[in-house]
This record gives sequence, C-alpha cells and structure tokens, in this order.
Amino acid sequence: MIRRHEIEHLLIFGDDPGPLAVTTAASARTTADMLTRMAGVPPSTALPGAEMHGVFGPPLRALTVGLIVVVTLVAFEALAVATVMPAVERDLGGLRLYGWTFGAFLLASLVGIAWAGAQADRRGPARPFAVGLTLFGIGLLIAGLAPTMSVVVGGRVVQGLGAGALPAIAYVVIGRAYRDALRPRMFALLSTAWIVPGLAGPALAGLVAEYASWRIVFLGLVPLLMALGAVVVRPLMRLGPPAVLADSADSTLIALRLAAGAGLALAGLSLLSVPGLALVAVGVAVGVPAFRRLVPPGTLRAARGLPAAIAGMGLVNMAFLGADPFLPLMLTAVRGRSIVYAGLVLTVATVAWTAGAWLQERLAPRWSRRASALIGAVLIAVGLGITAATTWSLVPTATAAVGWAIAAFGMGIAYQSFSLIVLGQAPPGREGEAISGLKLSETLGTALGAGVGGVLVAVGATDGPRAEFVAATFVLMAAAALIAAIAARRAQVADVPAFEGR
Repeated sequence: MIRRHEIEHLLIFGDDPGPLAVTTAASARTTADMLTRMAGVPPSTALPGAEMHGVFGPPLRALTVGLIVVVTLVAFEALAVATVMPAVERDLGGLRLYGWTFGAFLLASLVGIAWAGAQADRRGPARPFAVGLTLFGIGLLIAGLAPTMSVVVGGRVVQGLGAGALPAIAYVVIGRAYRDALRPRMFALLSTAWIVPGLAGPALAGLVAEYASWRIVFLGLVPLLMALGAVVVRPLMRLGPPAVLADSADSTLIALRLAAGAGLALAGLSLLSVPGLALVAVGVAVGVPAFRRLVPPGTLRAARGLPAAIAGMGLVNMAFLGADPFLPLMLTAVRGRSIVYAGLVLTVATVAWTAGAWLQERLAPRWSRRASALIGAVLIAVGLGITAATTWSLVPTATAAVGWAIAAFGMGIAYQSFSLIVLGQAPPGREGEAISGLKLSETLGTALGAGVGGVLVAVGATDGPRAEFVAATFVLMAAAALIAAIAARRAQVADVPAFEGR
C-alpha cells in the first residue's frame, strides 16, 4: 500500500488545476487506474447508488466529508509538531531524543502502512481505519500528557503506527468506493485538505505554544478525531474486503524488520561508542535485506532508471524533510527567536514548495523530468547551505527564511519530478509496487535524516544545542541533496527492472 504524510504534493486539484496544483490530469488518472488494480476490484465497484451522484451525493457524502476532515486534522497535527517541538524540549529537556520524536514516528508509520494495507485486502478498510485512528489518538494523548521526553517518543511511536494506516486506507477507499470518474476529484479534495493546515498550521501552533501550552497541540485534536472517526467508520463497514483478492504477500513483517533495523542503527549512532558501532552493524544487517525486498533491485546503488528515481526521492526527502525539524530548533534555541517566528518561516516554505511544484508543472513540456529533478535537488542543497549559515550570529535570522524558501522551492520541483519519473518508468501492471517503493524510500529517507540530525544536534549539548553542530546537520543534508542530483542524472532510461519476488 502507498501513503504520504505530504500526500497533496502527489495529487491534482480536480478539473481546474490552479497555482497549488502539482501534477497533470493525466497523472491523476494514472494514479486512479493504479489504485483500482491495487485495490483488487473492477472499476464499477462502488458504494450502492454512487454511480448516479458526485462525491458529495447522498451515498458518499458522509464518507467524503469524514475523510476530508480527518485528513485535515492529521495534516494540521503533522505540520504543527515540528513548530512546537522546541517548546517541548525546552519544557521537558531530553535534547538527545529530539530527533527521535520524528524518526520514531516515521519508522513506526512504515509498519502501520504495511499492516493497514494487508488488513484492508483481507477484511476491508473499516477495521484498520478504526484501529489506525485509535492508535493515532492514543499517541496524541501519551505525547500531550508526557512528563519526560522519552514518554513523548513513546507516544510518537504509537501515533506513527496510526498515522501510517490512515493515508493507506484513504487510498484504498478511493479505489473501492468511488467510480473512475470521481477518483481524480476525490484526490483533489484530499489535496485541498492540506492547504489550510499548510498555510496556517505552523503559525497557529506557534501561537498556541508561545501563549498557552504546547500540550494543547497534541491534546486538542483527540475529541475531534474520535467524533469524526465514528462518522467515517459506518460507510467503510459497507465496503468489506475486495471482490477479487490481490495475489500479494503481507509485507508487515518485512516493514517491521526494516523499521527495527533503522532504529537500531540510529540508536547505535547516538551512543557514539564502540558498542554503538556494533549496534549500527546489527541494524544494517537487519534493515538492508528488508529494504531490498521492498524496492526495485539496484535502488541502493541508484542503478539507472527506476531504481535511481526511487533512490533520488529518498535522498531529497532525507535532505529537506530530515532537516525540517531542526529549523525551528535553530531559530529558537540557537538564534533566540520566538516559536511564532519559526512557524512563520515554515509557512513561507509551504508557499515556496507549492510555487516550485506549480513551476515544474507549467514548464514540464519544455523540461525533461530528469533535468527538473536535478535542478530541484541542487536548489535544495543551496537553500540548506544558506540556512546553515544562519547559525552564525552575524547573519540576520531572516536569512533562514530565504534559504529555507529556496530549499522548499527546489523540493516542490524535485518531489514532483521524481514522482512522475517513477510513474512513467514503472513496469506495466506493477505501478502499485513502484509507488510503494517510492513511498517507502521517502519515508525511510526522512526518518534517517531526522535521526542522524538528532544525533548531531545532541553532540556536546549542555544547556542547548551548539550552533556548529546544528550547522553540520544542515550541511550534511545538503550533501544528501547533491547525491540526489547525481541520482537524478541516472533516473530516466527506457528499460526498467522488475521487482524481486517476495
């Protein structure tokens, strides 16, 4: 199954793509067709009566509204956490666990994705959706009430399990409950569910943390999520399992091995000792074989074609989204700015990402996708370098907003470009596997970036992070973006390898 914590950057804004659109209508239709195959149902399968109505018609209204609002709330929480986490660290301490609050969440989401997809194929989407929503809410409660940073990390693990399940089920539901003509429109609506949280979420979360409490950001959504979940589960129960079961293995255990391996490797790095190196070796031994089973052969060495595109996607996510949690930390703990200011900088980045995606779409007929992916990756590296310079006290803090906007603009270009390369290079009939590999790569890349960054910012910290190690985090992520640029040059060829058997 496929997912994305920034799902809107893969989708289209309906029949009238405006400046926030990020793919072509043809790409949206390709995704809709792919979901039909992944869901294992014929195109005519939909809720009774849905054929004669739109997405807000009586048969689909409760399901559509419920999914949109749930995605909106999950989006707000996802975007708000990065803003308020410096306040959490300031209140509870535990800087050495700062990166884990993001890395553990993402690693747990890998398991949630795989589990939810398998359950939806076997028992229908209602149960995994309800379990995912419940886990997400429990995780919010644990984090919101946490007395220590280690408990926050535990809450984020539980939350990640649920967060991985919810978008995966949303995709399955669109494939099974909505007829072909309605699927692009539903994608558009889920895309718009991220607009308001993207523009207002970071700044609003900053205000809440600055003038009330960061705990409200976690606890405030729980009652709404539970109420809306009750609205959505009822129509989901009518869907049941697919009419034709897909011939695919349950990848939950593989995803669990991958998450465990990555977690062990990051834990070993954080120890900065010989036993830590042994733990890294164990993590690599456990995680790498699992990763290789879930992506095309050659992904780890960025082999030409589809493997290079998937590797490039993982690297740009490691670079930009792996560095994202440390921008508010740098602005507040190193440069002494307010959490509200950090939230505004993140909001600027949201607009810049959208602008980059819009530009890529408009220039797509004149740019090759490989060239645009390369340009986007280079811009990410440049922006991260400028952001790193902001850790120096003589550089105005507004420079961070400029650097981060450049990086986000590049991410908007690169993210869409790599996504379209994968859709175009996927072997016929195996698009679902290709997209699954893509989503796995970007989630794992982000988790590793956040985890390694967390190790760096904790080095030598006493009362707070040291500027030079925060700068090193941004420089390291810039290097990952440059490697992604190399992968982009290898990402578009005619022949594509098949996936390994599972």
